[in-house]
Amino acid sequence: MTRAVRLAIGLGAVAGILGQPASAQDAPLPPPLARVEITGSAIKRIESETALPVQVITREEIDKVGVTTASEILARLSANVGSLTDGASISDGKDQRGFNSANLRGIGTSSTLVLLNGRRMANFASPGDDTGVDLNNIPAAAIQRVEVLLDGASALYGTDAIGGVINFITRKDFQGVELNAYGLKTKEGGAGKRTATLTAGIGDVAKDGFNVFAVADFQRTDALSTSQRDFINDLHIAERLPHLLSGYTSPANIRLTGAQRDYLNDQGFTLNGKPLTNRTINPSVPTCNGPANLYLPAGTGGVDACTYNYMGDTELYPKSEKANFLSRGVLQINPENQLYAEVALSRSKTYYAASSARVTGYIDYRKVPALAKYNLLSDEASADDDVPGEVQLNMRLFEAGRRTSELTSESQRFVLGWTGSHNGWDYDVGLNHSVNVIKDRDTHGYLLYDKLMQGISDGLINPFGPSSPEGIALLNSIQVNDEVRHARGTMDSVDFKVSHPVGTLAGGDAALAIGGELRREKTTFNPSALLMSDNINNDFAPEGGDATAYARNIQAVYGELLLPLTKQWEAQVSARYDHYQVVGGAASPKVGVSYMPTNTMLFRASAGRGFRAPSMTELYRPMQVGSTATLPDPVYCATVDNNYADCADAWEVHRYSNPNLKPEKSRQFSLGMVLQPSKQVMLSLDYWNIKRTDLIAEIGDDVILGNQAKYGNLIHRDDDGFITYIDQFKENRGAQKAAGLDLTIDFKGVQTWAGRFGGRLSGTYVTKSELQYAKGDAFVSNLGRFVTDGVVQRWRHTITFDWDKGPWAATLSNTFSSGYEDQNSAINTDDGTVVAANRVKSYSLWDLTGSWQASKAIKVRAGVQNLADTAPPYSNQAYYFISGYDPTYTDVRGRRFFASVNYAFK
Repeated sequence: MTRAVRLAIGLGAVAGILGQPASAQDAPLPPPLARVEITGSAIKRIESETALPVQVITREEIDKVGVTTASEILARLSANVGSLTDGASISDGKDQRGFNSANLRGIGTSSTLVLLNGRRMANFASPGDDTGVDLNNIPAAAIQRVEVLLDGASALYGTDAIGGVINFITRKDFQGVELNAYGLKTKEGGAGKRTATLTAGIGDVAKDGFNVFAVADFQRTDALSTSQRDFINDLHIAERLPHLLSGYTSPANIRLTGAQRDYLNDQGFTLNGKPLTNRTINPSVPTCNGPANLYLPAGTGGVDACTYNYMGDTELYPKSEKANFLSRGVLQINPENQLYAEVALSRSKTYYAASSARVTGYIDYRKVPALAKYNLLSDEASADDDVPGEVQLNMRLFEAGRRTSELTSESQRFVLGWTGSHNGWDYDVGLNHSVNVIKDRDTHGYLLYDKLMQGISDGLINPFGPSSPEGIALLNSIQVNDEVRHARGTMDSVDFKVSHPVGTLAGGDAALAIGGELRREKTTFNPSALLMSDNINNDFAPEGGDATAYARNIQAVYGELLLPLTKQWEAQVSARYDHYQVVGGAASPKVGVSYMPTNTMLFRASAGRGFRAPSMTELYRPMQVGSTATLPDPVYCATVDNNYADCADAWEVHRYSNPNLKPEKSRQFSLGMVLQPSKQVMLSLDYWNIKRTDLIAEIGDDVILGNQAKYGNLIHRDDDGFITYIDQFKENRGAQKAAGLDLTIDFKGVQTWAGRFGGRLSGTYVTKSELQYAKGDAFVSNLGRFVTDGVVQRWRHTITFDWDKGPWAATLSNTFSSGYEDQNSAINTDDGTVVAANRVKSYSLWDLTGSWQASKAIKVRAGVQNLADTAPPYSNQAYYFISGYDPTYTDVRGRRFFASVNYAFK
């Protein structure tokens, strides 16, 4: 069999989305081939022997496209759908801000396992619905390659590998010194990036008996504001989505009672030459102090007031500072045994800036110039006042500045291990201590609420124009600078694995591996005393937000049997048993088979079962208070002729964890083939199918309201039948199905007079993605359709075209996501209309990079990302704080230019 096919089988037969598979390398390995461990197996073997679908992203391919973080690497992976990113985490109302995650197959961050050198890291510490490793803590500059196992691997790696495994593998035996400097600039400004990396190592394990190396990487990215991007204006958010904007303005909107409005109309009060129709008014209409404050009769402010376009006064991409350090040392004790140690330290600081502070204040009507001459203390005007003569103000505090926060994610990971081989036994034992600490600090724009309200009431802070020097001094004196949330997660484990041949079959040596792990996980969450005093404007104390601390122990044992039945047939059988304290245990079996009828053809199949234990947040987190999207209440709507202006609202939600949750169960199978029709072309096609049952989930608020015959007991109403709040409980309910095809085509370099040309395609075509919210309910598909919190695009791909000649090389690449049906459900509560239906366009980005090997030691790269300056396509989604587009998969930076210089002395 040609080496290309041998290594293609060994590493999943295909290139990763960026990477060239080992099979496409030209220089043959000298015999004998080294035995290595590939993600998806615990048995070391010659690389050509395994048949698992592993995609490989190499260091060279990462450098070619100019990405510098683990999150950016995985953004180009076609199987990674709906992950958490910096762009999506700019939010003033969602949990786990600052978390960058992976999400294979779109079945959930909590079902994707991220490893560093084959071992776990502590999960992102802040409590929330997603559990996983923060990609900010992966030392991207130290990565040698990334192996992505796209076949559910609970049988070997644990309960959270249902969607697959992403194994970041760092350099292990570097010698010499390497310096790298990188800079990126955007065409329109903002989001510039600078990085510097130093790598140094000494010692040859084979000659000197040791190796020690270290990598230090520093990155800084600038913020990007809405005012710096023309595409924001091109989205026409104010015209298309006026109801998603804000009613908190400057000058302040005034919220009257019904009696006050009627009294003013009786007295001949007019705005813009017309009597009042709404209870919310603003004396400045129709000017409204632009450009951020708009007169939008169809907007949240309505026909008598102003609407604030926060999309003209916020950030699209946060400023960040990332520092990573990784060191590894190896000591050769004797020819058969090694001691090794790893230290990985990281700190990622992300600075978030939302729109200016908003506040609901109250003031004596006589301090409002436009109302002072009227008598709102009269019996007619004060008929339904809580406080006679007082009016409510919905105001925006430009003078207090944007609300800014500093989110710090720190991680430490220490590994000490012993590995070796003796008398045919391969063994590895390791101790792993990993920590993640999250610090969330309010730094500016958040004000002490009691003193703010007093300042408004006393007239020091002017809701309708510039405040006096005394008012400015007050605003400056009540600025909050406090670490409001502190979370810490630790993971301590000891693991082992051993393998040994157990006999000879017709195809070669059979081998057995067994392993086990003892692990303790602990998380703590501590809100500050100031936060819990409920005295920070725009950052009020969460219900049930008291300090919490949870811990649990996990034990696991697993085995794997490799059976080369014949020269053509090979089987891999594995099983794992995990036991979680309190939750209980379960077994996860798996079997895989490969058949190679010729040297240029391989067929493979696998099937297995798994389970995912509930996270400690899902088990024990205190009740949280939130709100739904703006949704109609069909029961109340029936009494008002289905007028959404009266019967739709963002209803209060009480969200509960559940200490009695059971694990989710899964079953998955795959079928695939690898073909090499010629020496230059190799392709693979794999069908995958995953089903999860006993899904840990809440019933969607839209589902509850839409099926009150079944879920009406979760809706609480007052005596008038108006909804007061909705209960949402974490329970084992329903199921999830996902299926699709992974296609890869690798065209090996062909030498011509003009140089060598090559190309690769990696794509995922999803045939099914659907959720069942409760047993017996119909499945709801989010395939090609935005539902609740996101969408799974039907087709995603990355294509690269390579050229090189002598010291010169170039790469042209394309990433693509197909279009889909938009959310199409946002309601304008001012006039009862529903947003116009929309289909989101496909999203295609082209990048071009080139390199020059100036000398043996110096290499220069330069490139253009997003060549066509393609903007995110318009979306009417109302789930994320950002409006006008979906921030989970788009890139707001536009066209950008980068260059790097690498100096290597070895």
